[in-house]
Amino acid sequence: MKTENTPFLMERRDWLRGAGGAAFGLTFSEMAGVTELLAAEGAKTPEMQAFNRFPRMVQEHFVRKVSWVEMKGLLAKSELKTKADAEAYVKEVQEKIKTAFSPFPQEKSPLKARITGTVERETYKIEKLIFESRPGFLVTANLYIPKGHEAPMPGVVGTCGHSSNGKAAEAYQSYAQGLAKQGYVVLIYDPIGQGERLQYLDDNLKPLAGGGTREHAQAGNQQFLIGEFFGTWRAWDGIRALDYLLTRKEVDPKKIGVTGNSGGGTMTTWLCGVEPRWAMGAPSCFVTTWRHNMENELPQDTEQCPPKSLALGLDHDDFLAAMAPKPVVILAKEKDYFDARGAEEAYGRLKNLYRLLGKEDNISLFIGPSTHGYSQENREAMYHVFNKATGLPDVEAEPDIQIEDDKTLQCTPNGQVKELKSRTVFSFTSAKAKSQEIKRKEQALKGDALKAAVQDALRMPKREKAPRARTLRASGSSRHYPKKYYINYGVESDPGIMAICTMLGDERLYSRIPKAEGKGRALLYVSHLSADAELREESLLHDVIEKEGADTRVFACDVRGIGDSQPGTTPSSDPYGYYGADYFYAIYSLMFNKPYLGGRTYDVLSVLDLMGARGYKDVHLVGKGWGALPATFAALLCDNVKQVTLKNALTSYFDVTQTELYKWPLAAFLPGVLRKFDLPECYAELGSKKLAQVEPWGAGMGI
Repeated sequence: MKTENTPFLMERRDWLRGAGGAAFGLTFSEMAGVTELLAAEGAKTPEMQAFNRFPRMVQEHFVRKVSWVEMKGLLAKSELKTKADAEAYVKEVQEKIKTAFSPFPQEKSPLKARITGTVERETYKIEKLIFESRPGFLVTANLYIPKGHEAPMPGVVGTCGHSSNGKAAEAYQSYAQGLAKQGYVVLIYDPIGQGERLQYLDDNLKPLAGGGTREHAQAGNQQFLIGEFFGTWRAWDGIRALDYLLTRKEVDPKKIGVTGNSGGGTMTTWLCGVEPRWAMGAPSCFVTTWRHNMENELPQDTEQCPPKSLALGLDHDDFLAAMAPKPVVILAKEKDYFDARGAEEAYGRLKNLYRLLGKEDNISLFIGPSTHGYSQENREAMYHVFNKATGLPDVEAEPDIQIEDDKTLQCTPNGQVKELKSRTVFSFTSAKAKSQEIKRKEQALKGDALKAAVQDALRMPKREKAPRARTLRASGSSRHYPKKYYINYGVESDPGIMAICTMLGDERLYSRIPKAEGKGRALLYVSHLSADAELREESLLHDVIEKEGADTRVFACDVRGIGDSQPGTTPSSDPYGYYGADYFYAIYSLMFNKPYLGGRTYDVLSVLDLMGARGYKDVHLVGKGWGALPATFAALLCDNVKQVTLKNALTSYFDVTQTELYKWPLAAFLPGVLRKFDLPECYAELGSKKLAQVEPWGAGMGI
């Protein structure tokens, strides 16, 4: 298709692609023109999805929700007037943090620590250490022990950020050496998925999942299905590192601190909240506020987003408040993506709390001038606070540092714990899921009991009346849909959220959904990624529409974050990637204790309620791929659904827990679901609604 506007449209298309697919600045007519142009050029479905009309809808919904939680928290903090108030607040956040991080292991297993080598240097030595934080789960660490200092000495547990080489990264060696040269015993350990602790390796020790943040997402997202939190696992490693440090006669048990940067700043913050034995803390390049992270569209790893934390009213500063009034320094950076404005706000909130506790000087803030990282000026700010807390002489500048190569600090023969037969996070997840399956099959929920369990897992609000719908005035006959005409509606579900619904017809459509005629038969299709594209291209849908006949009214919908409301947010170029917008809102939903899948199911139910209010009470519900999940749950919970067809539906959540390199996204998961039910029970229940399954997808999502 060539028109006189083609050069302009081509230019706009290129601009859109360069902007990451967010359709900002286009009028509806321009958007339609570009869509037609791309279709004529043979554009692929993912590119067509860039032309959504509500790219900010989900983002602004979450900004409002996070801001509301923050305001309530600020109100509570403003009401603290006395020392007793402050002490009560500290106890309150400690209990909330326990809720967010449960369950920790009930018992501490033997550490089985062993030294695999020693590096001798003039003023300190490094012991290469391996211990077990859980049975068979190996942790590699370096223990820096000063020479020429009288025992017992103060100690520090060092946590690492997202360095591929973990404890051997230059910044982390630097603070470990810097502390050791001043008289601290320092234990710095590799995080899960980094350094010598990669979880996804082939037999030649080659990475299968990418390491670092990718491994954290792969392991952590899967754990939610069995009711675990990857952040708890990461924090437990830090707690067991402290346990080991306390076994050393060189260490003063009353003078042990914790510090780390970026992902290690996260762990330092969480460890301050969950472990009471620290004497001081120094999180670097992490502490800000949830609101700034949401406003700045900043995704964080699974372990950086504690479940229920926003529902509990916790913000970053609360994890540091849990150890008040012990000395803490918040280390930030002026040019960091973790917003320094949030660090200032966190400091201000803690300053008031510490003042009420009579230890105002024990909380401090340092903002370095450069970009993200544990740079020398931030390390020196940490030294000042720790030296004051422990009574060691202060230093004006960091001691000279000698960076070792990775192999010198290596604890294992060839650089990975796999060769020592360490268990993986996946092995624990798989085993626990098998145990839960045995118990689940014993209770075998059916009927109303199953529906109640599903409703509870989805955590949706009650539906009391038909929702309001907006007529979006996008209508016509040029989209190559199965019927001649279409019209779009925005069906309001949660505040600020709409399910974008397309209704097809053989006559021109201008206004609200027409009342049902005859038996009120209708078909509702829930899309995988785009109702628009799938109405044009999905052969199964076309076949079902043809079989239903002319008397059946046809609807299709995109749930929140899909198709017409695909967010044009987050730095990721792939909105459905492991660090993209879909993950971003799914993980925040879990912090609100409201699974994203629950919201998407509520969107489908809202459309069904609207259809029911117009007389469509004999509905054939069809779902594809990701859309098959909310379709399944909506069909189970809505009496108006009389027939169900699912294409590419997930076989079971249990299958995901038994597959190391699964493909399904976090947005498809329900936390703790396998303690109560699995999808096969839901499918069996839908047998009474003539369920038809077409090409089910296993854990690999058809790949």
